[in-house]
Amino acid sequence: MTRESGGDARRRVAIFTDETGWHTRKLREALARRGFEGRCVDLEHCRFDTGASPSGLVIPGFGRTLPLAGIVRGIAGGSLEQITKRLGILHALRELGVPIYNDARAIERSVDKSMTSFLLHKAGVATPQAWAIEDEAQARRLLMRETAAGRCLVLKPLFGSQGKGLRKVGWVKGEEGSDWEDGDADGCRAVPLPDLKSVGGLAYLQRFIPQPESDAAPGFDWRVMVIGGRAVAAMKRVSPHWVRNVAQGARSVASPLLPGLAQLAEAAAATLDMDYAGVDLVPDPASPQGAQVIEVNGVAAWRGLQKVTPFDIGQAIVDDLLQRRLGVPLLAGGAGQVCQIGSGVTRSA
Repeated sequence: MTRESGGDARRRVAIFTDETGWHTRKLREALARRGFEGRCVDLEHCRFDTGASPSGLVIPGFGRTLPLAGIVRGIAGGSLEQITKRLGILHALRELGVPIYNDARAIERSVDKSMTSFLLHKAGVATPQAWAIEDEAQARRLLMRETAAGRCLVLKPLFGSQGKGLRKVGWVKGEEGSDWEDGDADGCRAVPLPDLKSVGGLAYLQRFIPQPESDAAPGFDWRVMVIGGRAVAAMKRVSPHWVRNVAQGARSVASPLLPGLAQLAEAAAATLDMDYAGVDLVPDPASPQGAQVIEVNGVAAWRGLQKVTPFDIGQAIVDDLLQRRLGVPLLAGGAGQVCQIGSGVTRSA
């Protein structure tokens, strides 16, 4: 008997999230189409309790049982102790044999940008040079060297998301509305590093990859969605501002899933051992594949991408979880979706 043919308790999938909305609705609808029930659970409300259930865990909405599987859609911020417990719940579920999509190890690798940069570099995946430094004097010496070479760095929060808190340092070109002094004829100047105490005592710096752009042709980067090891959809995020997250006002524009992009995105997701990932890439003609990976998102949003692709991303996530992680065969007549790769080449997901 397959998992899909069991009783109600065996058909419940936990959707771990700190807020409900469009993404959780799409996942619940996709699960329902396969005959499963998705229940939203906040990890804040889960607990270890070795006397309350045989497993030693209490997952609200599941009584004394455990979910068939879990999909991680969001983990609320909190103290070090709170985050440790929330991730601990995911670790414990994996130890109990419950597939978690993505599991805590993958989330830990991706949420820590310095570890992401290290692992991508180690695996030979094209990614900008990066540094994570606590010593302020050492960080300032690094910035002096980069500035002297005419380069710009991006200072990022180590655990940030959605493009929040990013700033350029080093040799920076002025933007409209900026008050620039002591610059050169091209409108550039040296921007110093802020006091590290104001950024959590750590400088995570990534070399900025510039691109030609103008008011008529604003810059862009790519978001590629990888599910079950395969790139399935891509878009350009277009904005006149260098921070091109959709949450920061960038436009989602349909883009072909070029082979080089697909290969880079798949390699990045595989390096971090992710079930699904939103991989952000910036154009770079100097790179063999025409791009570099700047971030890998382990709890990736896909609403902007879904607007510009007919490919049902939520259904693909659910189908991959059920088929690859739980051994549930695809339904008759539902032999996968076809996504466009490059020009005229297709494959199923």
